[in-house]
Amino acid sequence: MPTIGVALALPEPWAEELQSYRRSLGDATADLIPTHITLIPPTEVPEPELHVVREHLDLVAGKHTAFRMHLRGTGTFRPISPVVFVTVAQGIGESEQLAEDLRKGPLEVELVFPYHPHVTVAHHLGDDLLDRAFTELAEFDCAFEVDRFHLYVHDEVAGWRRTDDFPLQPAAG
Repeated sequence: MPTIGVALALPEPWAEELQSYRRSLGDATADLIPTHITLIPPTEVPEPELHVVREHLDLVAGKHTAFRMHLRGTGTFRPISPVVFVTVAQGIGESEQLAEDLRKGPLEVELVFPYHPHVTVAHHLGDDLLDRAFTELAEFDCAFEVDRFHLYVHDEVAGWRRTDDFPLQPAAG
């Protein structure tokens, strides 16, 4: 059964910058996970239902408009979870609304933790590396327009691969 995820991909040059940073920490999964903001966490979907999921994603995309995303600084989920992330400074509400609408119909999934948009930069590493990421990326700052979200399918060898893009409606004026 395929495992899918839905996310906002970061544009270049920031996607590669953060992925390279993750790689520099020795994160073995860095090349298997594109830099992203999760909207729907990994979810198993029976192959025959993938077309229904794509239709749902297309419908949701048509109800949301493009928005500004500003990432700035770092945060952590420690001690609950060994994660350091780049924080969303602008675009939180839009990401939350989009994620909530996506988690309906064929993608009605139970979340383990409350939804919190972020970009993971260090995960399941030693405390010294988590501390290092928290400090070294504290000044990270970028902004961009979010005009689409993406469907990813997990491959056991290649990791997460983007398969479909779902354009949002243009922002007003």
